Amino acid sequence: LRENAPQFALLVAVNALVGGMVGQQQTTLPLLAEQVFGLAGYSFVFSYVAVFGIAKAASNYVAGIFSDRYGRKPVLLAGWLFGLPVPLLIMWAPSWEWIILANLFLGINQGLAWSTTVTMKIDLVGPKQRGLAMGLNEAAGYLAVSVTSMAAGWIAAEHGLRPAPFLLGLAYAVIALVVVSLFVRETRGFVELEAAAPEPSQSRATGLSNAQIFTLVSWRDRALSSASLAGMANNLNFGLSWGVFPLLFAGAGLRLGQVGLLVALYPLVWGFGQLATGWLSDHLGRKPLVTAGMFLQAAALAVIAASHAMPGWVAGTMLLGLGSALVYPALLAVIGDVAAPEWRGRAVGIYRVWRDLGYTAGALLGGLVADAMGLSSAVWAAAGLSAAVGMVVAYRLFETHPDRRTAAA
Repeated sequence: LRENAPQFALLVAVNALVGGMVGQQQTTLPLLAEQVFGLAGYSFVFSYVAVFGIAKAASNYVAGIFSDRYGRKPVLLAGWLFGLPVPLLIMWAPSWEWIILANLFLGINQGLAWSTTVTMKIDLVGPKQRGLAMGLNEAAGYLAVSVTSMAAGWIAAEHGLRPAPFLLGLAYAVIALVVVSLFVRETRGFVELEAAAPEPSQSRATGLSNAQIFTLVSWRDRALSSASLAGMANNLNFGLSWGVFPLLFAGAGLRLGQVGLLVALYPLVWGFGQLATGWLSDHLGRKPLVTAGMFLQAAALAVIAASHAMPGWVAGTMLLGLGSALVYPALLAVIGDVAAPEWRGRAVGIYRVWRDLGYTAGALLGGLVADAMGLSSAVWAAAGLSAAVGMVVAYRLFETHPDRRTAAA
């Protein structure tokens, strides 16, 4: 990490811009749906989250294959080309279908760009610092989600829901295209160096087909598939919060600035927390953090669902952010620990397919349960699912960090 610090820092900054593209619309889009487009029925309102999740999941898979085949930088650049139209479509949208199209492009942007920055950072660091590297990467992304979400909420309160908040996303996309084009360097050469002097790994198989790698990450390998399940549950909660939380809080009579603060607290704690939890997973191991994080998320959602005022919601959203911080960098480190360098990009991509399908699952769960039983019931349902996944992970995931695994053996 020290030897590659300048390039690593540049990639951290690029991933912050990736996160900011999501943050620009977290507070504003649910309110646009109700106040500008007059949409009723939560399932339809959450359609943009579902489309985002499907597009991001599919793009993760493509990013993994193409980054292993053609290199990391071309895929990262392509991701930002898809991100450029997003704020423009939202600003000019005459109908909700334009918003859905914008989120299709946003999903592709996130899948290609975020997956590739993850893979590039794993390329740049050694096995003992993967947790730290992933913590820094994810912290940058989710702190940017939070800061941009708060900024967009403040701008919307002062200047209206459109177009001013989305000028942030337009600026992010332009800056990222310039930085990636001129300053980011290809990292695939590091894979050849690592493969020549491999570390201890749970799966050193080489020459695997895409289908074989898919089955390993999805269900055959206990560690990889457990990571995929936990990642999916985590992003189900994030997708649910994206659609449900602004409506739940606004429906209780909170002002737009208060709603923006609560929506931003979750990724703010999530982002800051990962500065420590990634490093912690390098010292305590991956499994303790993943298991504790899933149970903490279940408890946090229960607090949010049971609360009826600002103090309870503040506590719940902060606990939810801490739970996600425990889980997120540790799960990416599990993938880096287990996958061989030759197919690491594809393994990251497939893991992120399952993880980001959680956005779609959260949107569907939130919409269907909220329509049938109310917004609080949707949050209770997510709490139950998080607890169930925590029990599966506690039983099935084994420790993957090289040092901790050797000590246990």
